[in-house]
Amino acid sequence: MSSSAGSSAASSWDGTAARDVLVTLAPIPESRASVATFADVTELKEAERRIRFHAFHDSLTRLPNRALFLEHLAMAIKRAKRKPGCRFAVLYLDIDRFKLINDSLGHSAGDELLVAFAERIRGGLRETDVLARLGGDEFVVLLDDLDRPEVAVEIAERLQALLREPFPLRGREVFAPASFGMLLDTASYEQPDAVIRDADAAMYHAKERGRGRIQLFDRSIHEKARRQLQQETDLRKAIDRSQFCNHYQPIVRLQTGAIGGFEALVRWSHPERGLIPPGQFIAVAEETGLILPLTKQIVEEACRDACAWRSLLEAGGLSVSVNISSRHFLQPGLLDELEETLAATGLPARLLRLEITESALMEDSEEAVRLAQRLRDHGIRLAIDDFGTGYSSLSYLQRLPLDILKIDRSFIARIHLEPADNRNIVEAIVSLAHKLNLTVVAEGIETPEQHRILQEIGCDFGQGYYYSPPVPAREALTLLRAGRFPEEPRFRSLLPAAAEAVA
Repeated sequence: MSSSAGSSAASSWDGTAARDVLVTLAPIPESRASVATFADVTELKEAERRIRFHAFHDSLTRLPNRALFLEHLAMAIKRAKRKPGCRFAVLYLDIDRFKLINDSLGHSAGDELLVAFAERIRGGLRETDVLARLGGDEFVVLLDDLDRPEVAVEIAERLQALLREPFPLRGREVFAPASFGMLLDTASYEQPDAVIRDADAAMYHAKERGRGRIQLFDRSIHEKARRQLQQETDLRKAIDRSQFCNHYQPIVRLQTGAIGGFEALVRWSHPERGLIPPGQFIAVAEETGLILPLTKQIVEEACRDACAWRSLLEAGGLSVSVNISSRHFLQPGLLDELEETLAATGLPARLLRLEITESALMEDSEEAVRLAQRLRDHGIRLAIDDFGTGYSSLSYLQRLPLDILKIDRSFIARIHLEPADNRNIVEAIVSLAHKLNLTVVAEGIETPEQHRILQEIGCDFGQGYYYSPPVPAREALTLLRAGRFPEEPRFRSLLPAAAEAVA
């Protein structure tokens, strides 16, 4: 017994639209005849086609998805290997500030923008180019069969020009520029994933340089990305192993020399590289979200140390200040986290100061006002750090429930120089802050002359290397036991390790 089967999409015998028909032939035993069985499988075939389409296409924009794009890219790599003169390039696109559009207009409006964005990009490409959506607001383009690399640059610039025009969206105009990562030198690649990885790295480099740019990939970008990935891995391990410690810089009452508190400044106690300053890891911590568990550790250690100093010296009014990122400040659970830490360590809430930059508060000013008020209601104080370097809007000084204003070191560094512009600016800031009932701290004091001028101006507190560099907790205790800072000589003799660091 034997059988055969086939399918046909030809017009049916009754003249209706084409159908998919499965024909099965079965021989009749002891006869030369066969029985043919016809089955209409049109719906089954259509279902299979729909499944295949959705498996390889984005449901929103109906563009190829990552899986299908990787297939196209793999074929382009093979063609380039067979024909050395056959070139291709890849563009990686990411809409700048797409989250802002989603948050302000809603996710459905964001979806409409993604569809319009895809259509506009497709309109600027050649018929042979492949546009795909990888997810979110990330798109990728395969520019195949290039006779010269300059063509890829011309296409990218054409797309950039198209995206400068606004998108009509729900009765308003919305601008959606994008950052482009471009990969031109593709001859050495063997795997499609590596191509996308490096184009993506170039795109992120474009964003770091200011968004709305086209960034050509080179090996230095790959090395930077590799180092950042390794640093992220090391940071995660360091947080798990509690390898971070605080150093403390005294905040000195200018009129008396008494220490009013300390600012906690984190250091990474690396087992092989020694103490690593925050400038070498804070940016990566913020980008990866590791700043949240890291700040939690910093705050806990600062509160414990402050409680220990108060207990040993009966320093009832000694405060501790901790820098906090905008990302952490706007976390819904921040207040609960701080209350748990204060309860566990025993530090009164009034002695904890949170320092945050002007620009961070302005990212979401309405939410910042609400959070700051809740902190104030629970007794925690808020300080504006690096005042004068960000937005410097007088309106938020009135609206936010602030307690402390810290003048940026860039003003203090030139306060003693002629003409006296910087002195006048600092004097105006101090006067304004006092009228708003804010305590003023001058950062970056390094000379006796700066110290004297700030005393004359009436600044409340000072902080800087003139008094002491940031020191470990045990050396901070030494400073506290000494009681106050005389103007001459400075207390560096009490801190041999710190004196060596300054020298």
